Amino acid sequence: MTMFCPKCGSLLKPKTEKKKKVLACSCGYTSKDLESAEIKEDMAKDEKEIEVVEENDSVLPETDVKCPECGHDKAGYWMLQTRAGDEPETKFLKCRKCKHVWRDYS
Repeated sequence: MTMFCPKCGSLLKPKTEKKKKVLACSCGYTSKDLESAEIKEDMAKDEKEIEVVEENDSVLPETDVKCPECGHDKAGYWMLQTRAGDEPETKFLKCRKCKHVWRDYS
């Protein structure tokens, strides 16, 4: 038995008419009997484990810049697109000594 309407091609949905199960379409078409049709629903479970990544500042590239908090002259940095795609990336800096994080908009 087909699960698509022969009139309009839409998906037929199960429906009960006069205590009998039929497949019906929104265009008005109804199949004779649902007993011969088998409806199955399979749901795939995505059971991937969440990986926890520990923060590791030593992998960040280093630059010479003065920390506004402690005055240390080394910081790690990374770039992140925080605005629209046609605008420049924002540079984030993290002090190697006190771990203070700030943005550089230049």
